[in-house]
Amino acid sequence: MKSFILLIAISFFTCGYLAAQSNNLEITKQVAAIEKAKFDSKMENKAPSLASNNFTVNYYRCNWNIDPAVRYISGSVTSYIIITTTTNQVTFDLSKALTVDSIIFHATATSFTQKNNQTLVINLPVTLNEGAEDSLTIFYHGVPPNSGDFTGGFSQTKHNGTPVIWTLSEPYGASGWWPCRNGLDDKADSIDIYITHPSQYKASSNGVLMSEISNGSTTTSYYKHRYPIATYLVAIAVTNYSIINNNIVINGKSMPVIQYIYPEDLSSFQTATPIVLNALQLYSDYFGNYPFIKERYGQTEFSWGGGMEHQTNSFVIGAGTNLMTHELGHQWFGDRVTCGSWQDIWLNEGFANWLADMFYTEKIDSANYKSNVLADLLYITSAPGGSVWVKDTSNSDRIFDTRLTYDKGSFLVRMLRWELGDSLFFKGIKKYLRDPKLSYGFARTADLQRHLQQVSGKNLDYFFNQWFYGEGYPSVTVKWKDSSNNKIYFTVSQTTSKPSSVSFFKLKKLPVQVSNGKSKRTYILNFKTNNQEFVFNSPSFNVKSVVIDPDNYLITKNNKVIAQTLQPMTDISSVVVNPNPVTSSAQIVLKNMKGKVQMFLFDNSGNRMWNKEVDATTNSMTIPISFSAFSNGTYTLFVYDDNGIKHSVTIIK
Repeated sequence: MKSFILLIAISFFTCGYLAAQSNNLEITKQVAAIEKAKFDSKMENKAPSLASNNFTVNYYRCNWNIDPAVRYISGSVTSYIIITTTTNQVTFDLSKALTVDSIIFHATATSFTQKNNQTLVINLPVTLNEGAEDSLTIFYHGVPPNSGDFTGGFSQTKHNGTPVIWTLSEPYGASGWWPCRNGLDDKADSIDIYITHPSQYKASSNGVLMSEISNGSTTTSYYKHRYPIATYLVAIAVTNYSIINNNIVINGKSMPVIQYIYPEDLSSFQTATPIVLNALQLYSDYFGNYPFIKERYGQTEFSWGGGMEHQTNSFVIGAGTNLMTHELGHQWFGDRVTCGSWQDIWLNEGFANWLADMFYTEKIDSANYKSNVLADLLYITSAPGGSVWVKDTSNSDRIFDTRLTYDKGSFLVRMLRWELGDSLFFKGIKKYLRDPKLSYGFARTADLQRHLQQVSGKNLDYFFNQWFYGEGYPSVTVKWKDSSNNKIYFTVSQTTSKPSSVSFFKLKKLPVQVSNGKSKRTYILNFKTNNQEFVFNSPSFNVKSVVIDPDNYLITKNNKVIAQTLQPMTDISSVVVNPNPVTSSAQIVLKNMKGKVQMFLFDNSGNRMWNKEVDATTNSMTIPISFSAFSNGTYTLFVYDDNGIKHSVTIIK
């Protein structure tokens, strides 16, 4: 879902939405504002789903009567249910603002009670055993509750003087306008939607438009959808839409792309349609075919401040690249696989935000790529704390926190890609999306981690513990020296913005770029402990400057680079290793050292294998060192005293 505060949305819409692309950060910063208001309005009237857990819904058939000029709904919803616990009573979610006329079960009216907790309790005349399949039809009418603004589940507004009714049900708004099971634990396998409306209008909904049957002054539009769908992703809209029809071929499969647009905005959407088609191809290439390819993808314009990822049919306020690519990305992340708890909402919003702000621009609009990444990073680190994991799902401020859920969530995706590399990352994401237990169902963060670990062979506990559950970010300091013996030395340390949560961030792929003024080299440091030492060969490369993470792959802030001057080397006799080559052990002989003496042994790949610190109490000291645990190869010993580096010795085992 993507949203903007109303004032900004109207400004963008009036001035031409495409012009807003240079300000994607400001767009993203407004994502949570109206979402939060909508969430609050639902929480005032009801808790999350209170439908009984003794049944699931296999299928809905919805018959609705809608006139955009009147804020009102009437009709019926038939639910095909599967009993999970033997019972003679089932409870649906439904606002008490709506009046239930009757409930038909086995062609006979059955008793029911509408509760103050926004539930509908249905008394069945027979006991249904576990595993039984049955159906019932609920007839109802009324004025859906209004939250006080136009962001409720069922909204009536105007565009260019023409009335429009549209719905937006995330997170709990579906029960405000139709009876359903309204939680993150059940998807109907399929749905049929019949909308009867005045004939001068067009109706838009999920799935494929199968027919439009004229009844004189009214028309019944029938939409058929045959993929599992969460209740909050069901949507309808009715007004005087103009239709844009296109077609796309994805991996040999042809699919319609249909847009329902306000007539006054037809031109801007026609101009922007190639963006939608490009993104459909791009996302399909990297994440598998568009998830609902047997039906269609569509867009419907509505009058709310942003967009909503209704399944097969994104509702959008305008034709902006960032908005359209974000909502399209949700068809994979949010619709095909839906977060199983609002604690894990980043699985929806973090991925969609990454797809729009980073991935799409990287592949299609590279001119904006780096600026988008940097803007997101600066916003994430504008405060010291906060986790991507949502601890309190009753706190709308936290669920829809732009900085954490959307921007930091998207950067977690970016860091996972950097950590694993493209091949393993995309393989793991495809495996996650195709998992039979998750695909067209619900997932938690642990499910994503499991699949990424399976394809990579890496334990990612450290990553999710510090970046998903943990708070804050590191500030990295790199002290560097470039020696006359064609080597470069790094000493790396960090502080963290929220040490009570994460005292040290392991950065297993910390990129450090060096430049000699003409060319650049990048070293990847496995930064696991504070004040860690690294040494690399740098033949014929006189380093003049060093940059930490130049491409912003990691969440860091206030990084520092400190150049250190090397002292001239002393006579070779100051440091002697005997014997050399070594077998299992050797003696390090130090002469004429002063103060603290530090010794570091590195293997040929730059990994520190051993270190020791002693006080120079005499002019000649002997330090034993064991090589029994080291494999055969070449090692380098560096010795420092209070005057700086004294010498390096190559040791062969």
